[in-house]
Amino acid sequence: MMIYDEESTTGKAAAPVKQTSSLRKWGPAMFAVFGVLALNAALLGPTGSKVPALTERHLTSQRLAEERTAAVLAMDFDEESDRKVMGRNLNKLDRSLAADEDNVMEYTRRRHRMLGDYTHVDVSGEFTQFGKLSTTVIYFAYWVFLMFPNWFLPIGRPGIALGGGLTMVVYRFILLSTGHGPVFDAEKVIIMEPLFLLFGLMLTTIYLEKMERGGLFDKLRDSLDDGCRWKRSAKIMTMSTLGSAAVMNDSIVLIFSAVVVDLNVRHKVDNSMPYMLSLATTANIGSALTLTGNPQNILIVSLAYDDIGWIEFASNMLLPVFAATVINSTMMFTYYAAELFPGSSGYGENLGIIFAGKKTPEMIAEENAYLAKLAAARDDSKFEDSSGWSLWSKLQVVVCVLFLICFASGLDVCVTSIVAGAVLMVIAAYKRQHYDPKPDNIEYDADGNPLPAKKVYDTNGNEIEPEEEELVTESETTLTEVDYGLLMLFIGQFLLIGSFDDTGVPQSFFNASMGGCADQMVEGACVYWFVMIITILSNIASNVPVVQMLAATFPYASPYEWLQVSYSATIAGNLTMLGSAANMIVAFQAAKVGDRTFTSERHAPFGIPSCLLCLYTGTFILASVHFSPECSVRLGECNAQQ
Repeated sequence: MMIYDEESTTGKAAAPVKQTSSLRKWGPAMFAVFGVLALNAALLGPTGSKVPALTERHLTSQRLAEERTAAVLAMDFDEESDRKVMGRNLNKLDRSLAADEDNVMEYTRRRHRMLGDYTHVDVSGEFTQFGKLSTTVIYFAYWVFLMFPNWFLPIGRPGIALGGGLTMVVYRFILLSTGHGPVFDAEKVIIMEPLFLLFGLMLTTIYLEKMERGGLFDKLRDSLDDGCRWKRSAKIMTMSTLGSAAVMNDSIVLIFSAVVVDLNVRHKVDNSMPYMLSLATTANIGSALTLTGNPQNILIVSLAYDDIGWIEFASNMLLPVFAATVINSTMMFTYYAAELFPGSSGYGENLGIIFAGKKTPEMIAEENAYLAKLAAARDDSKFEDSSGWSLWSKLQVVVCVLFLICFASGLDVCVTSIVAGAVLMVIAAYKRQHYDPKPDNIEYDADGNPLPAKKVYDTNGNEIEPEEEELVTESETTLTEVDYGLLMLFIGQFLLIGSFDDTGVPQSFFNASMGGCADQMVEGACVYWFVMIITILSNIASNVPVVQMLAATFPYASPYEWLQVSYSATIAGNLTMLGSAANMIVAFQAAKVGDRTFTSERHAPFGIPSCLLCLYTGTFILASVHFSPECSVRLGECNAQQ
């Protein structure tokens, strides 16, 4: 069994391990936090005294929003007709209803109905102070348990989350019975789409990995493999960034986390954190580029009052995401220089290694050992050549290409992923039944000669014919490897976060903390305070509920405002372990093989400074260079400002 330890050494005689000082470990994070606070204090004043006054443009926007809302609420509507048109699917909002004023009003009416019925219902006024306070205490207690699961009983994050969710259900019933709170609609807060998507992706990933040795999964792993540590990290970051932008960050992480874990096991790395962080952090950064990169971006495009196209979204995000990628990669090679550049004397030599191709003796020794191992494997008679493409590998590629085409063409991602997994399951079952070699149940003697099958007789001395061997089903093999614990984790978190949002505490925190910037969130210096509040809320209440809250609180936000929300809510996933589902998926995959180094305590020293530096640099770039309007065209703000 492999033992993972950040301070372990392999392949060399025992040597004293240099302990990392607390200042070296936490210094960058502390500096980043104090730097952000100092920046906001300088821009807005320690007490917010420098917050700019509302301009005529903001007052006009407020007036138009109030008039539009009042007009919409005064319209008659047909409840049954609304349900036929919208159901519970956000994509059913018909944006083509913008040809004239009547259609704009009809579109707005439907959208308001959707925001009320699906996204957010404000029931905070039905709580007593005791109900709000006690529910908040329970939420933060389980938040701490999830952040630091090893500090308490060895239950694991899925059990903690599910226990927290069930605690919320029971406690909310107690509050209802005692008159301290409203009914808790637990079914509504469990959003099924992410669960369906995760199940489909896990099913697809498992069959890509298990169908054939030397198949598509092994080829993907080999493409990321390298005898040089920093090159292996760079390949992982490149693949994760581009893949997350093209598909979805959770999809990429779920597929490639197993690959990265396998590479760590293959190379027997002393410290797996650089490679795990290379995958998780760049998956979040890359997903900020496109509107299909992550769930909150998809939700933003669905809830935004004005149209935001794919090209428009990507063109605005290109420079911020590129800058964040460069910053995160630079910090990765700096913070983990000792692990990624063995034998290097310092940062100057690291630059020479990256850009001039220099190598230290330790790096040369590692590469020679890696190449020797590959050569020995090729010479081994038992080695199966995986350089070619078998029929099954080609079928895997066809299924994956069709999956990506369906995904990019706008088909339901949940159905697409589950269908892809089901198709691969059928192919794997057919291959195992008709093409894979049957298990050898023949017994042999000491000389290797096969023994005749033993005959069995009944009580009357009649020979009993051997029964036909039962086929092993997929339910007994591959389907058992689906990580149902991960689904339990998400269900529990949905219940915890949904109950916490009902109290109105996150909304109150947002309004109170924004202060004078609440009505001009992305105006001037307010934008830097705004993105920090979004980052904090995204790590406390999760980014998707934050987006839902903002859609209900600011229903007429401009496309530019939504772009700032999208960027900050996405990059915020790198701040803490619980900030992103990608982090949780990587931790789960690593824990399966005994690697439990990817924890909150080890994630934070790198995640905090990287996240804040990427966040504020990207926010500055997006505020300086953007192509989307800062006013709502559909609301008429842009016409009023001309």
